This record gives sequence, C-alpha cells and structure tokens, in this order.
Amino acid sequence: MKRLMSTSNDVALTTLRVVLGVVYFAHGAQKMLGWFGGFGFHGTMGFFEHMGMPAPVAFLVICTEFFGGLGLIVGLLTRIAALGIGVEMIGAIFMVHLPNGFFMNWMGTQKGEGFEYHLLAISAAAVLLLRGAGKFSLDRALSE
Repeated sequence: MKRLMSTSNDVALTTLRVVLGVVYFAHGAQKMLGWFGGFGFHGTMGFFEHMGMPAPVAFLVICTEFFGGLGLIVGLLTRIAALGIGVEMIGAIFMVHLPNGFFMNWMGTQKGEGFEYHLLAISAAAVLLLRGAGKFSLDRALSE
C-alpha cells in the first residue's frame, strides 16, 4: 500500500492532480447528484443504458468521475483514481467521440465532439499514475 501511495514532493503534480480532480468531480456531481445542470444518478444511468452501455459499466463511470474526482482533489489513492479516469476516457473515445474527429465542436458545426479533450485528460491521468499525487496530498502524508 505504501508503494501505491508513494510520491515526490512536487508541487506541479499537486497542481495537475487538483485541477483534474475538480474537472472530474464536477462532471461526476452532474451524473451522481444532478448538480451543475446534470441529470442525476437515475437519469444518467438511463442515458448510458440507452446508449447500449451495460448497467454495471454505467455505474462504474459515474462512480469513477465522482469518487475519483474527490480522491484526486485530496490526493487519496491518486494512482487508482487516475487509472480509472484514463480508462474511462479511452472508453469514451472509442464508444462516442472517435467518429467525430479530433477537434472539439467549438463552432457547433460538427455532429458531435471530437476527442482532443479526452487525450489531454488521459495524458494528465498518465502522469499522475506514473508519478503520484505530489506534495500536498493524503497519499504523501500516509506514505511517509
């Protein structure tokens, strides 16, 4: 467990972790609680199932964003949260965004959103998976 939570004294990792955590917690809160204009748990489950996603996978997506985002914000089990987010974004690319091309739909001229955002999230998650939570984290405090 100590090896899973070990990390350097790097403030840059803290910055990356907190920002990624806030973004994913906000998206997770939409899906889990209906905050920020989201559909809430039952609405999101219904939407994902309508897309053909099995219910257990839909449940994992919601939990990954909500609890993974919280974990990243405080720096607890950062590598597990980062792995979950990275895998989720790979799934989102292949299930939804790949046919829409690379670019986001800034001008509203595409059918859907591209996958450039997802690549950024995957790369941030990969850094945290490889390097850990950084200086100001529960992982660091618990592994010392």
